[in-house]
Amino acid sequence: MNRFRYGEYHDGPDPLRPPYDVRAALDDLGRSVMSGAKPLRALRDLLRRGTQGVSGLDDLLRQVRERRERLRSGSRLDGTLEQARALLDRAVGQERAELFPDPSDDARLRESELDALPSDTSAAVRRLADYQWRSAAARETFEELRDLLRREILDSRFRGMKQALQNGDPEQMRRVRAMVEALNAMLAADDRGEHTQADFDRFMAEYGDFFPDAPRDLAELVDSLARRAAAAQRLMNSLTPEQRAELQGLMEQSTAEAGLDDAMERLSGALRARRPDLAWSGAEQMDGAEGMGMGDATTALEELGELAELDSSLNQDYAGAGLDDIDEEAVRRALGRSAVDDLSRLRELERELRDQGFLRGSRNRLELTPKAVRRLGETALRDVFTDSAATRPGHHSADAAGQAGEPTGATRPWRFGDEQPLDVVRTLSNAAARGRAPGGAPGAIRLRPDDFEVVETERRDAAAVCLLVDLSYSMALRDLWGTAKQTAMALHSLVTTRFPQDAVQVVGFSDYARELPADGLAELEWEPVQGTNLQHALLLAGRHLDRHPEFEPIVLVVTDGEPTAHLERDGSAAFSWPPSPQTTALTLAEVDRMTRRGAALNVFLLAEDPRLEAFVEEVGRRNGGRVVRPGPARLGSYVVHDFLNRRRLRRS
Repeated sequence: MNRFRYGEYHDGPDPLRPPYDVRAALDDLGRSVMSGAKPLRALRDLLRRGTQGVSGLDDLLRQVRERRERLRSGSRLDGTLEQARALLDRAVGQERAELFPDPSDDARLRESELDALPSDTSAAVRRLADYQWRSAAARETFEELRDLLRREILDSRFRGMKQALQNGDPEQMRRVRAMVEALNAMLAADDRGEHTQADFDRFMAEYGDFFPDAPRDLAELVDSLARRAAAAQRLMNSLTPEQRAELQGLMEQSTAEAGLDDAMERLSGALRARRPDLAWSGAEQMDGAEGMGMGDATTALEELGELAELDSSLNQDYAGAGLDDIDEEAVRRALGRSAVDDLSRLRELERELRDQGFLRGSRNRLELTPKAVRRLGETALRDVFTDSAATRPGHHSADAAGQAGEPTGATRPWRFGDEQPLDVVRTLSNAAARGRAPGGAPGAIRLRPDDFEVVETERRDAAAVCLLVDLSYSMALRDLWGTAKQTAMALHSLVTTRFPQDAVQVVGFSDYARELPADGLAELEWEPVQGTNLQHALLLAGRHLDRHPEFEPIVLVVTDGEPTAHLERDGSAAFSWPPSPQTTALTLAEVDRMTRRGAALNVFLLAEDPRLEAFVEEVGRRNGGRVVRPGPARLGSYVVHDFLNRRRLRRS
């Protein structure tokens, strides 16, 4: 029998997790758009803060910066110098202990030579390079110092070299020299255009144990070595001038003794020439309690450099930034698998918003699709009803049968002038019930006028709806802009989805008025101009009502200020503050025309202003409409339910 074992899944994102609720993410994005953000900015903000339990870029950025701070505060960079000084002091102390019992002049001469050693560690090591040690322990300690320098210096250029040279095997040191020479030869061949992948494969077959990251080609190898060389240079830049001079001297002496000085210099120049874009300059402040060896310090600075690049790509504050700029492998190395999963889910979310038809455009020019705008209208409407105590919008069907409307399921005999669709089945059944026509062919049916039946429909009242929305500068100053857009989208969504026979128009007005297209409501921006031209808005609304003379007129006005502009005879807009008598008179004339059309104006005031109050009271007196003073948070609910109540009253 087969046996199966089950456990927690560790290899990537959970394949059984529920799919993204992309529409919820779109709603979140849409609220930012309606508050005034461009779609591109709204998407970036959504990705920065995260959604639906997924960490956003800001959280990943916080983790990166915490990691950088831990690295900076964990250790110091002068650990190799510290170790070298300690080993040098120990070797000198062991030698002095060996010389002290000896009364000979040679012993005193050697002691004076030790007394004259310079305080600079590199100079002292250079002076002792040819010294004949009396103490075997001191000789071993000095060799340990030289071996330490060789391993740390090579490890600062080739990650893992310290471990490869741990046992001090001369044969391994010979292989290191051969590897560096072969690497220089390969780079020179590549400069001449003669390098092939086969050459690289042969190089890795012989020296691959020196490169634990297993690069796949010369480009990857160069990138890895150049990044480490740049980190080693930043390490030198981060030391004090005295420390830098000491360490530089130790490095030059050590590479010369190993026969690598010329080869290492050529390699450093080749790497810098190939990757001048890396951070070769600059320094890091590291102030921990424990000193790191040169190899470990280079690794730390290499990681800090990678974290700095990751910080920039996660910050996304440059032109053309996108999630594709973020190096997934760098995220994995710095923050672990869970961070990679969060990044993958953010990428999937952005991709789904495009694939499902909610977003379109390039990285730098993004826009909402009509499908997204319809969805945002539905969301605005849902939010309006969620905020409202009256949660039942109702509908406005009537029981009388008429010429237009929705099928009731019943039929009736056709009458001259009927425009309803024919019920073909009932019509043919009536003809068949009368039997075959005399002399007709077998199976033939002759239709007569009284055989025809039509589908009975349910008549519905239609309305011509005008929503006039103030777009003036004061709406933005009072932070009413997002609320006004949400209201317009909610009303438009309600009319088009639940009252499709109605004709809805949204008019925005500032110094001039204009009809606003439904697919542009979400991205509509306030206009930084002076003027509240309600006269022009009422003029456009009147034309809309005149195009639908048989429809019930419904006009709703949302504003935070009295009229301060009107149209002159030449069509230009005239602004005046305080409002001129001419502006007031022309606006009230349009109100009177609305009254003669039978259209009541319901005005929703979003500000407390005595002059505005006086004006709308006069509008109410002339027109018979209502004045409503909702708070900004309840504007959408008031407007939508005012519309529904007027439809119910009409039906009654």
